[in-house]
Amino acid sequence: MGKRLLVIPAFLWLAIFVVIPLVILFVYSLGGRDELGRVVFGASLSNYLRFVSGPYLGTLARSLLLSSITTLSALVLGYLFALWLAVVAPKNKRNVLLLLIVLPLWTSSLLRVYAWITILRPTGILNHWLDLCGLHAPTILYTPLAVWIGMVYNYLPYMILPLYTSLEKFDLRLLEAAMDLGAGPWRALTRVLIPMTGGGIVAGSVMVFIPSLGDYVTPDLLGGGRTMYIGNLIQNQFLTVRDWAFGSAVSTLLILIVSVAIWIYLKYADSEAFA
Repeated sequence: MGKRLLVIPAFLWLAIFVVIPLVILFVYSLGGRDELGRVVFGASLSNYLRFVSGPYLGTLARSLLLSSITTLSALVLGYLFALWLAVVAPKNKRNVLLLLIVLPLWTSSLLRVYAWITILRPTGILNHWLDLCGLHAPTILYTPLAVWIGMVYNYLPYMILPLYTSLEKFDLRLLEAAMDLGAGPWRALTRVLIPMTGGGIVAGSVMVFIPSLGDYVTPDLLGGGRTMYIGNLIQNQFLTVRDWAFGSAVSTLLILIVSVAIWIYLKYADSEAFA
């Protein structure tokens, strides 16, 4: 009985801050709105049909593509850096390097995005340096390239940390044994190193994919609002259009996608699943 009482605070926390908001969101998604923008409760799936039959699927596909590219880019850069940090970097400097990786997260993500605006704008630092070198750089700000740079920069630490945790525990003698048995570098990488660090790969990928899928600040500021993503769509429905019912339906669909990503993580987070 005593152990069950210990679970009550956690249960109440989940019920109040997770379950009840999700139920409210789902109930709103089944309703509509009147002429004044107020929510009219109902039991209709029209908002979901509107999302599926309208131009919003392109927005979802665009967001999934951006999140996938961001995750893949962060995985490649993060794996190389985490491997260098765990194998090559001096042990007495690793904690300092990890601190430098985490340090940007101590500031607001909005400030970090504005910093990139300062760097990428036509009169910014990057173009100034390129002009000094005699090079003429095209305008990067307010382009998909700027959005991609900002997304990778913001979420790269979330990829590096779980990868470093997995690589730090990896026994390098396994690679030596594989090469002694005739495996080349590529075969040793794909058949030994990656499977043994699969848990970190999946964890880092989920930690990058999920928040980048719903991010609306970075695409809005670095992209100039020229391209609509799923996060921007939800923001517009709640704050601009005042169609809370449709915004709730889009949010519910996004939650389902995120739930699938979490399910994949729970199923394949074990390193042995990559073997």
